[in-house]
Amino acid sequence: MEGQYVAYQFFRVDPAWRRLPVEERVAGKDAFADVIEDWAGRMTTLRSYTVTGVRPDSDFFLWKITERYEDLGELGAALNGTPLAGWLETPYSYLATTKASEYTRARKPRKVVPKGSPYLVVYPFVKLRSWYSLPAEDRQHAMDEHMRVGHEFRTIVNHTTYSFGIDDQEFMTAFECDEPADFMHLMLTLRESEASLYTERDTPIFVGQHVPIRAALNALDGAQSRVEA
Repeated sequence: MEGQYVAYQFFRVDPAWRRLPVEERVAGKDAFADVIEDWAGRMTTLRSYTVTGVRPDSDFFLWKITERYEDLGELGAALNGTPLAGWLETPYSYLATTKASEYTRARKPRKVVPKGSPYLVVYPFVKLRSWYSLPAEDRQHAMDEHMRVGHEFRTIVNHTTYSFGIDDQEFMTAFECDEPADFMHLMLTLRESEASLYTERDTPIFVGQHVPIRAALNALDGAQSRVEA
């Protein structure tokens, strides 16, 4: 394949896990983090984001980028072998891949290269079927406007990928930003664009803060907060 697989995996811990002895919790977190840190050197990108305290249905998520589809399953199996996995559920998991955009002059898939911004906004996206019946020139005009608005928000980096035929959504949209409120202003502006008329679904939306995996895991039971206190 010429391109990358891009996946987002979300985790939520069973509240009962927090009643385990602290030593057992620490060992579980360490084993889980060891796997992530090992695989971070084997995949193109493996970054962790916390959403603890923001959404009730998820505590943290992983942004995975690789050229080998098999990496996703192998990493998943390795994580399943850790003690913490028995206390985690995966409420959401999304798969996408890269390809050249039909609305730009690109001829090859654009590689997804994280900028390293402190926040990542992620959500699945589905267009109305009526969008695909529009003449090509009308769709191009709408997307030109859409991209022009996006370029006005220079601190926000778009990492759109494609899920046709490999997952339930059509696109996975991910935006790195310096401040979540900046992304809100971008989306508010795009609501007035022609392309937005053809949106069928763009939820659920996750705003993750990039942190090392051990910090994301410590947030599950407030361990880091206790240490700082």
